[in-house]
Amino acid sequence: MVFSIKSAMRPVPQSAAHAENTSAFVATTEAAARVGAGGGDPGRARRGPFRPGQLIPTRARLEARLLARTFRVVDFLAAAAIAIGVTVEGHPVAAGLWATTTLIVLRAIGAYAFPRKQSLARHLGLVAVALAAGLTVAGVAVLVSGRVDAPTLWTLASATAAFVALHAAWQTIISQGRQQGRLTPNIVVVGATANAERLIDAAMRTGEVNVLGVFDDRLDRAPENIMGVPVLGDTSALLDHRIMPYVDRVVIAVQSTAQSRVRQLVDKLGVLPNPLNLFIDVGGPADDDAAVARIAAGGENELSGATAALRHAWIKRAQDLAVAICGLLVAGPIMLIVALAVKLDSPGPIFFRQRRHGFNNEEILVWKFRSMRHEMADASAARQISANDDRVTKVGKFIRKTSLDELPQLFNVLAGEMSIVGPRPHAIGMKTAGVESAKLVAEYAHRHRMKPGLTGWAAIKGSRGPVDTPESVRLRVALDVEYIERQSFWLDLYVIVMTIPCLLGDRSAVR
Repeated sequence: MVFSIKSAMRPVPQSAAHAENTSAFVATTEAAARVGAGGGDPGRARRGPFRPGQLIPTRARLEARLLARTFRVVDFLAAAAIAIGVTVEGHPVAAGLWATTTLIVLRAIGAYAFPRKQSLARHLGLVAVALAAGLTVAGVAVLVSGRVDAPTLWTLASATAAFVALHAAWQTIISQGRQQGRLTPNIVVVGATANAERLIDAAMRTGEVNVLGVFDDRLDRAPENIMGVPVLGDTSALLDHRIMPYVDRVVIAVQSTAQSRVRQLVDKLGVLPNPLNLFIDVGGPADDDAAVARIAAGGENELSGATAALRHAWIKRAQDLAVAICGLLVAGPIMLIVALAVKLDSPGPIFFRQRRHGFNNEEILVWKFRSMRHEMADASAARQISANDDRVTKVGKFIRKTSLDELPQLFNVLAGEMSIVGPRPHAIGMKTAGVESAKLVAEYAHRHRMKPGLTGWAAIKGSRGPVDTPESVRLRVALDVEYIERQSFWLDLYVIVMTIPCLLGDRSAVR
């Protein structure tokens, strides 16, 4: 059984590569277990049976359900086009019955389910059943009407072949997505317990999730691995582990009777931007399999509105692309002028690149026009900007004041690393009054539950520029969390519209 502790707002979820049959899982697990016991390649022992060769950040994960819906829409459009074409030149009733019957049977027999262990031959067998039903109904209609129309039957037969080709493509896309690590959610497990073993065993049976690692505070009693999945450290290590930007969910798998321990873990791990679930040791293997399926689907899917959140994420991405493309078209000439001014003003590169935290604590390179002297650039933001800062160039003062230095981040938006609207990305290791800013507010990492933005709710509410006091950090985080909880298409439009007057009308913020 699985209970959702908290849900994170996230774009289209993505995946890790997975073996497609139980025997492959078991063989890999046994090999990893032998290595963990002391033989073979030590690097392989740390990878575990689920770990793909290349990890994909959670922001780049795809969702099989969304792909399946897309395939259904394409099938519907193709069937409608074929039916209309036949209607114009042939037998309209037969064409309509063929299209309707084929689409209904494809849905009824699960041709859009794409089970993880389904082969191409098996999928095409299901498609053949639906197409045979469509041709049969269409053929009966032709015979009953007494009008044997050979061109119609020939066209429908050709359309049947086209549908076979379409579904071969659909199955190939799904299979390659899983192999490339884009369609299977990644999880880490907290608690090196028998309950964790049940969860990992269910993951091996179903192939629903990749278990990248196990974390446990009692490392002196924890094994090196559980069924081949490596124990990577304690929960303190989990908070800053480099694997976390690739993790879709964190699952607590301690014993269900340890209620105080569960509360402690929830309190400690609540600062993570990753969603948190609880896996309960109740029921048998079938219950465990169902729980893992719910984890893969995003927790208690039917109760949490995950489908709506997925829809919102795609709407937000479409909005980002539209605004970014329009922005580049409008601002392109301005960007060329700024680039030339930066180059002529002081020696050094035109652009300044800085590592900042993106969605789910992923490290991203954020682009800006260089506004400081090259030799005095501060990539870690150990010293935040101040009024009359001697590091800022003449051109830099102007482009910072007008926020023109941020325009290159439109390319970050196009790449999917940022959004137009969201929490502003902060430099990794940024300090406030000599203390790392992330340590001043317990909820700081909650800012990373969404992609960072070119502008944001905090910006139009007056929290712009440096966060040079603990109070300014707390205000920024509070506004960012408020935006994440309220985010919608219309709120984003409001923020976009209000950004320019807020920037032009602000004479007090240091930028």
